[in-house]
Amino acid sequence: MMERIAAASPRLRARIAGVFYLLTILARMFVEIFVRNRLVVSDDASATATNIMAHEPLFRSGFAADIIAFASYIALTALLYELFKPVNRSLSLVAAFFSLVACVVQAISSLFHLAPLVLLGGAPYLKVFTVEQLQALALVFLRLRAATYHNIGLVFFGLYCLLVGLLILRSTFLPRILGVLMVLAGLSYVLFLSPPLARSLQPYILVFPGVGQISLTLWLLVIGVNAQRWKEQASVRIAF
Repeated sequence: MMERIAAASPRLRARIAGVFYLLTILARMFVEIFVRNRLVVSDDASATATNIMAHEPLFRSGFAADIIAFASYIALTALLYELFKPVNRSLSLVAAFFSLVACVVQAISSLFHLAPLVLLGGAPYLKVFTVEQLQALALVFLRLRAATYHNIGLVFFGLYCLLVGLLILRSTFLPRILGVLMVLAGLSYVLFLSPPLARSLQPYILVFPGVGQISLTLWLLVIGVNAQRWKEQASVRIAF
C-alpha cells in the first residue's frame, strides 16, 4: 500500500496526508475533550478514580485513540517527508526525525494512561496499599502522562511544526501563509520547554497551533499541492 502511495501524484499524496492529519486531530480532540477532561478531576484523586471505574470502556477508548493519533502522525510524517524532499531533503529529514521522537514520547506517555486501570483493578497484590494510596497513585500516573506529553512531546512536535513551516515558506507549491502559521504553531509548542510560562499563557498558547495545523490540514485535504510547481522544484533538485 505504501508503495502505491509513494507512486501516486504529489497532489494525491498531499490529500492522503491531509486525511492522516485530520484523523490525528480528531483522535486527539476525542481523548482530551471526551475522556480526560470528563473523567480526570484536578487535585481530586477519589473523584478521578470513581469516574474511571464508572466509565472504564470510555477510559480504555482514550488509550485506543492515543494509538490511532500517533500511528496516523507517523504516516503523516512519512508522507510530508516525501512531499518536502524537493524543497530541502536534509531539512525534511531532520523534521521527520523530530516528529518520530515526538511520536515515541507520545506512545510512552500513553502507557501511563493505562496505569490507573491496573492500580484500581483490585488485584490481590495491591492490598498492601490503602484505597486512598491507590487512588493517589492513579492520579500521579495521569499527571506523569500529561507532563511527559506536554513538557517533552509537544516540544518535539513544535520543532517539527517549525521546520515544516520553514519548508512551506521555501516551497513553491503551497501558500506561504501556511508556512507562517506553522512556524507560529511550532514556536508556541516550543514554549512548553518552560512549563510555568506555558501554563501562564494557556489557553492562548494553543491558538496558533490550532489555527496553523487545521489550516494546513484543510488545504491538504481540499486543494493538495500545485503538482506542476512541485514537479518543477523536484526536477531542479535532481538537476543539482
